[in-house]
Amino acid sequence: MRVFARATVVSALVLVAGGLAGRAEAQPAATAAFPVATVHLERNATDSDYEVVFEVTGAQDGLAELTVLGPDRRTVVAFKAPDSSTLGIRGFRFESPEPSDIKAVKSAYPEGIYEFSGRTSKGAKFAGKSTLSHRVAATPTLVKPATPTATLSVKDLRLAWSPVEGVAAYSVGIKHEESNVNLTAMLPASSTSFAVPDGFLTPGKKYKLAIGAVTREGNITFVETTFTTEK
Repeated sequence: MRVFARATVVSALVLVAGGLAGRAEAQPAATAAFPVATVHLERNATDSDYEVVFEVTGAQDGLAELTVLGPDRRTVVAFKAPDSSTLGIRGFRFESPEPSDIKAVKSAYPEGIYEFSGRTSKGAKFAGKSTLSHRVAATPTLVKPATPTATLSVKDLRLAWSPVEGVAAYSVGIKHEESNVNLTAMLPASSTSFAVPDGFLTPGKKYKLAIGAVTREGNITFVETTFTTEK
C-alpha cells in the first residue's frame, strides 16, 4: 500500500513580553472535497464483458498526486506528476481491463467504499469517497433501430427501447467513428425514447449507438448497435 507522507507545517513566532517568548503553531490546511470522485461498474451486454471505471475531477489547479484505496486497503490507483512543470492533471478517467469473467472483476474490485485522496501542485489537499456495488440492471431491448442494418432518416428521428425495471436513468450515445463526432445524453428513468436533434446526423453515414440502463449506484448495462442514415 502506498502512503503519501503529510508534513506538519509549524511556524515560529517570537513574542517578547516581560522577557517571555512563545511559539505559535499554524493549523494544517483543510482538506477539500473532490468535485467528482466516483467508481462504478459497466457491463457491455453486446460484447459480454465488464469493466470498472474511476472518475476524478479536481479544482482549477492540477493534481500532483492522486491515490485511491479499495475497501480491502489495497492501492488501486496511484498517480504522481513527475514535477511541478507539468502543472498536474485536473481530470482523470481510469478504466480497468474488460474481461468476460465477472468473478475476476469482483475479485479485483470488491464491493465497498473506495477512498480518494489527492494533492495539487500548490499543496492543496482533496479527499472523497465512493461506494462500488456489483449490482447491474437488465439489458435494454432496442426497438428503433431494431437491427444493425437499419436505415434511418436524418430528420425527426426518434430512437426507442423497451423499459427496464429498477433503473435510475438511461444513457444514450451516438458516434460517427470516422469523424469522431459524438452525442451523449442522460435521460430520466421514465424515458423510452430519444429525439435526435435535427442537423446532428449526416445523410449516408454509419453511426454507432449505445443505450445504457443506469442503476441508482451508477452502474451501467448497455447494448450497442449500428444504423445508417438515408442518402
